[in-house]
Amino acid sequence: MLTLRKGGHRDLERYYGLMEVDFDSEELIGKLALHRAISKGDAELLIAYDDETRIEGAYALVFPRSLYGCVLVKYLAVFPWFRGRGVGVELMRLLNRRYADRQCLLAEITEFADPEPDHVRKVVRFFSRFGYSELDCDWRIAGTKAHLFVKPVKGSAEALAGVYRRVLADFYSRVLSPAAMSRMFSSSDPS
Repeated sequence: MLTLRKGGHRDLERYYGLMEVDFDSEELIGKLALHRAISKGDAELLIAYDDETRIEGAYALVFPRSLYGCVLVKYLAVFPWFRGRGVGVELMRLLNRRYADRQCLLAEITEFADPEPDHVRKVVRFFSRFGYSELDCDWRIAGTKAHLFVKPVKGSAEALAGVYRRVLADFYSRVLSPAAMSRMFSSSDPS
């Protein structure tokens, strides 16, 4: 059985190298910006570990503070040696429980080049299993299409559809400088 623990700055130092492997450099927020976000409470690095062995098997970096009561699941990954064992499923259940008092959970899935051709399709299917549905949007990260998924908890996906730009801009403006915002979201105005 997995347990979540909230990581700190030392954990971010350890995990950032893994994030650089798991995510495209264009979508990865800088380490210093993430340290600041963790310090201010705008971001949480959640580490999933096995209760019995205490071995870490997955992580999620989430942004739990927003104007609309949503949580953005920005980065979520299972270590390669734990994939195919249900660790991702258990991590999603833990995240759903942790944020059960929020309006909704959001997840971005980008179409950056990936060595595995079916990667985006598999990730979309994975999130769909947990009640996430895709919003019709034109959100782009570094010029690349981003699929935006929402899991309504107390609110509705329809209510978020009209304001997703403001919701996402709120998350990112807490972490990124205006210059970094314009670089990351160059093809789309996030406000």
